[in-house]
Amino acid sequence: MEPNPTEGFDAALTLTDPLDHLPANKRRELARVLEIIFAEVEQFRATKQSSKRANSQILKVILYGSYARGGWVEDRLSGYRSDYDLLIVVNSESFAQEQELWLSLDERLLQEQIAHRIETPVIPIIHSLHDVNDQLSRGRPFFVDIARDGRVLYEEEGHSLTQPKAMTKDEARVEARRNFEEWYQSGLHRFDLARTAVERDYFKDAAFDLHQTTERFYHCLLLTLTLYSPKSHRIKVLRSNAEDLDKRLIEAWPRDNRIARRRFELLSRAYVEARYSPAYAISGDDLTWLVERVKVLQALVEASCLEALDRANRADQG
Repeated sequence: MEPNPTEGFDAALTLTDPLDHLPANKRRELARVLEIIFAEVEQFRATKQSSKRANSQILKVILYGSYARGGWVEDRLSGYRSDYDLLIVVNSESFAQEQELWLSLDERLLQEQIAHRIETPVIPIIHSLHDVNDQLSRGRPFFVDIARDGRVLYEEEGHSLTQPKAMTKDEARVEARRNFEEWYQSGLHRFDLARTAVERDYFKDAAFDLHQTTERFYHCLLLTLTLYSPKSHRIKVLRSNAEDLDKRLIEAWPRDNRIARRRFELLSRAYVEARYSPAYAISGDDLTWLVERVKVLQALVEASCLEALDRANRADQG
């Protein structure tokens, strides 16, 4: 039996003003997504004895990215489609860190997509209100853009976002350069380990190291271009955010055939399963393909980051 959404939640809100730029089917889909989010939270709270957990609360759900701006993509030929990017703002840092809940939500949303009850992939990120406001007060572009362009799908009254502070161009340029140098080199180092593991037939180690390589290249791009990257090992989340910033990155991971999608899924699962699950299996052919795709990702990330740094330098000089 489907749990009811939290009291006072009205999914019909998504069918009115905040999403008037979207087709009706997208508005209905997002209404369904909100119902699932609140149902999962209610079920989680109902099974916890701690009063602190019972008082955990969602304060806002904000749609950001291509569906908020109106520039989403659905390419049936390549198989690529934009994700629903959602920022879920909660009332405490401990609630934001309830991994059991948020992983369960990810799984539920994936199952809805597999069953075709939701056609569009959903990528939620979770932050406390304090964290979001701290990021805004520091002028982090990622959160400033959400505050400016995001579409509020749900909110509790009395929990406003702080006025964003403008970060100076020099501050942003210096931090972006530092992020690129740190994370790009970290990705290269991990890539060397992955290729060595492939050569020695350490297949599970290779899969884990390729996951880490991919994760670090995505963190590199996000931290260079926006000074923010989710504190997440979920490369699907990182991929979605990165591709929203630079559509050229879509090339790294083909979606137009089942084998390519299966291999990316193997990479996604490697962070946990390649280390801890005796059932996890990956072939040499899978790994060879993944190495080639990560090479493509590396080149695209490097080009995108260097272009962004060059633009920042020229803007600073001008």
